Amino acid sequence: MGSKSANISRRKFTSLSAMALGSLPFMSFEHLQETTPQATDPIKVHLFSKHLQFLDYHDMSDAAIAMGFDGLDLTVRPKGHVLPEQVKDDLPKAVTAMKTNGLQPSLITTNVLHYDDKEQVTVLETASKEGFTHYRTGWLKYPEDIAIAESQAIYGQQFKKLELLNKKLNLIGCYQNHAGNHVGAPIWDLPPILSVTNNESMGCQYDIRHAVVEGGSSWELGLRQIRPFIKSLVIKDFKWGKVDGKWKPINTPLGQGMVDFKHYFTLLKKYKINVPVSLHLEYDLGGAEHGATQITMPKKEVFLKMKKDLTFLKETWQNV
Repeated sequence: MGSKSANISRRKFTSLSAMALGSLPFMSFEHLQETTPQATDPIKVHLFSKHLQFLDYHDMSDAAIAMGFDGLDLTVRPKGHVLPEQVKDDLPKAVTAMKTNGLQPSLITTNVLHYDDKEQVTVLETASKEGFTHYRTGWLKYPEDIAIAESQAIYGQQFKKLELLNKKLNLIGCYQNHAGNHVGAPIWDLPPILSVTNNESMGCQYDIRHAVVEGGSSWELGLRQIRPFIKSLVIKDFKWGKVDGKWKPINTPLGQGMVDFKHYFTLLKKYKINVPVSLHLEYDLGGAEHGATQITMPKKEVFLKMKKDLTFLKETWQNV
């Protein structure tokens, strides 16, 4: 094909773009403006409490402060630090322990997805009362017997109703992009869902590790697409390797994997994305990486690994 027919003029491209945008029924583009404030230094990092579930609330909080973390991303879900069925009693205890050690409530990780589920509503009401501002939702999947576009429309309405509850409670719900067959794994499928909301009390928890797993070298395009909806961030790293003869993502300490954190942080600052940050450590920590309540690695060694990742994160952010 010759260069003349292979290229589209700017005027033609503009015309085609207008036609394409008009044909997308799920996108509400008035909500796609930049909504995050200007990025500032230094970055504040919350430790995912899943990795400290071998400690009680007070020891967990004390350890986080001692390592230099600014907060905790508290697990409030089945097998979490706080069980949903006990949230009214246990979440205030966790918050008291956090505040005693100088940590203010901000982030929780939940399995919340439904605005009309009594237990899930109680989790959000209690979190709001205790001063939390952001929560991660549960994950969604695409049913095999329903077209993906139809599922997106359904989930968009679901999140729209959940956002109304969030707004009432002064909370922001964040849906994490997670590699695999989850909704949001490709990143590109999330804006049609989230654009149905007002993009105020509902958005995305952007996970760079999962974005690179699914996006490869095109993850940067996905970031451009999802950036107006980003309400919180997850930081972790990985590399590809063979496990039992099959290629799989292998989790690594920060800076030892495939995520280009210098470039990523440069983009976050360029796009003025300044939202709560949660650090995950999913490589070998004697079971702490999986949320074990009994670990096989000395606590001191676990803490050293956590502090090393935190130092890498803060120094890299500071230097880009």
